Amino acid sequence: MMRQCRSDEFELIGEIINDAAQAYRGVIPEDRWHEPYMPPAELEEQVKQGVIFWGTEQDGKLTGVMGIQPVQDVTLIRHAYVRTACRNQGIGSSLLRHLRALTTRPILIGTWAAAVWAVAFYEKHGFRKVTPAEKDRLLKKYWSIPDRQVETSVVLADDRWFGAVRAKVP
Repeated sequence: MMRQCRSDEFELIGEIINDAAQAYRGVIPEDRWHEPYMPPAELEEQVKQGVIFWGTEQDGKLTGVMGIQPVQDVTLIRHAYVRTACRNQGIGSSLLRHLRALTTRPILIGTWAAAVWAVAFYEKHGFRKVTPAEKDRLLKKYWSIPDRQVETSVVLADDRWFGAVRAKVP
């Protein structure tokens, strides 16, 4: 079952994120890894900044979460995580499909460049990487992340974003 996460599930959302983020350990730059990967205060700040989490539930248990955040003229997909024990069951794909249907705006996704499985997941769903220069511009415009994270990330965009960019070119 797909549903919007409730405010009383804050700790559960953090638990899923931190469980799934273990895949980043030893993959992303060492200076960007910390334990827990997303502390409660950071998760709370993300929600205050407008990230709305959606989740999938199986047998009454939340198995995956993904956030959506409207920012200026785009929609960001944020913090997409599936419990380690529940991976490869289509949960992430279902969440992404659902969140894509919630907006008519262009969609951008930022992720770690070294997380090749995450990049491949988004590419499988039709997202394409933007150029390195455009990635830097977009991360600074739409996200609030440290410069070091900008250096070590990629941005993927949907066809709406690429179409909007082409429409602006004279």
